[in-house]
Amino acid sequence: MAAERASDSDEQLVARARRGDKRAFDLLVLKYQYRLQALVARYFQDPEEIADVVQDTFVKAYRALGNFRGESRFYTWLYRIAVNTAKNHLVARSRRPPADDVEVESAEQLDAGDSLRDVDSPENLFLRDELEELVLRAIDALPEELRTALTLREFEGLSYEEIAKAMGCPVGTVRSRIFRAREAIDREVRRLTGEGVR
Repeated sequence: MAAERASDSDEQLVARARRGDKRAFDLLVLKYQYRLQALVARYFQDPEEIADVVQDTFVKAYRALGNFRGESRFYTWLYRIAVNTAKNHLVARSRRPPADDVEVESAEQLDAGDSLRDVDSPENLFLRDELEELVLRAIDALPEELRTALTLREFEGLSYEEIAKAMGCPVGTVRSRIFRAREAIDREVRRLTGEGVR
């Protein structure tokens, strides 16, 4: 029906869900399930585990809707629940995040597909894949707080203010972490490609 428009704002959908409109919450699930899957795939490789964590995240979010005050975007709030849920699942299994925890999200966000197809010679594809692999390894090697700040900015598209709320630190700290993360990645890529080492 027209009342369940995908264009409804998150705030409107949250308000309706709080009043018991389950379809409104279903729209929020449809809107964010793939982003959460990409996020959770940084912690798990097994599709069933990813699905379990995403489902748990939405269940927790639904039960905690009364705690959402609208001080940040709904997705920022949901992101925090997803990260905590993923970490709790890992702790319960005495495991750590996999080495290639940014890969799925990176592939989703970078989606170069159609725009580059015409200029993609096999050599260019190989070089681009190699460079992407170097960058992903450099990101993975970052300390957690730098990796998280950079991921929220570059892959999730959050503002500095939203990242500060999600990470519970001042905006200046977020800017510093992202700057240090980018510097570290640049340094590592240069080292691995042999640039500036002659």
